[in-house]
Amino acid sequence: MAKQTVEIPIEDLRQGIFSFLPLAVILLTIVTCAWDSAFTVALHEKAVIFRLGKPTETVGPGLHWKAPFLDKVVIVDSIENEWKLPFSVSPEGNLRSMENEEESVMLTADLNAAIVEWTIQWKVIEPEKFLLSLHPEAVAPVIRSAARATMQQMIGDYSIDEVLTSKRTEVGNKAREALQESLKSFDSGIAITGLQMQRVTPPSMVKPAFDEVNASVQKRDQLINEANRERNILIPKAEAEKDRLIRDAEGYAARRKAETEGEINALIEQYKAYKEAPEITRQRLYLETLQEILQASGPKTIVDSDLRGLVPFLDLNGTGTRALSSDPGSP
Repeated sequence: MAKQTVEIPIEDLRQGIFSFLPLAVILLTIVTCAWDSAFTVALHEKAVIFRLGKPTETVGPGLHWKAPFLDKVVIVDSIENEWKLPFSVSPEGNLRSMENEEESVMLTADLNAAIVEWTIQWKVIEPEKFLLSLHPEAVAPVIRSAARATMQQMIGDYSIDEVLTSKRTEVGNKAREALQESLKSFDSGIAITGLQMQRVTPPSMVKPAFDEVNASVQKRDQLINEANRERNILIPKAEAEKDRLIRDAEGYAARRKAETEGEINALIEQYKAYKEAPEITRQRLYLETLQEILQASGPKTIVDSDLRGLVPFLDLNGTGTRALSSDPGSP
């Protein structure tokens, strides 16, 4: 069977192509606009929308839309960054450790040199300010310079012993606050979330002498701790002895007070009895006093005042009292 060939006039083909061209342009424009207007933001990112160079909106994670061809989207990573300082910045913009220890030496308040290392945690919390105030290549040098200046100021306010031991946490907290204020002063949009002191070591040239001083400090602290331990043992004992003496004194004072009050009351009663019968009371007091005196004086010999004659003989073997009189018949 012979094939039939259909010939389409070129004019008709040209007219058909031109008839579909506007529709194709419209479809292409719609697809291009849709492609340019949609964008997505990851969970750890934020996006700032710039319209003709001016920031208009900051959006979080998810799918978002913008005006095609007019708006530009800049993605900012909002994840927390951790840097170990001090570091230097290479010409390519990369961070690298200090190769010369002199670059990381700081001077303490007691004029000692120390190599201080610390870490900082920071993140972008205000993307608009961050993009408008810092160029991406300037972020590392700016934070490094601000952190180093702040730490030098903080270390210069403390002695080497305080930086090494008791005041490390305090130095870190004050440095974090000061660094945050420094970055806030030029609207960086960066938040310092943490700053921890790491190693604090002396320069290699003075390390032997520093080790000797450190050993002396440790010995001093050991002696202080031993003295405090002995003090903690002796003070409770002294406190207990003090309390015992105070209780004894208070008991003695209460007893003497009661005895004195009893004597006063007795004198008052005697005075009342004396007022009612002065002669009888005077005689009774005299006899009672005389009885107390005689009882305390031991054996007694009573001699009659009217006795005459030879020296009376005493009862040398007796223990009682013998009365001698002038009566011859008396024993």
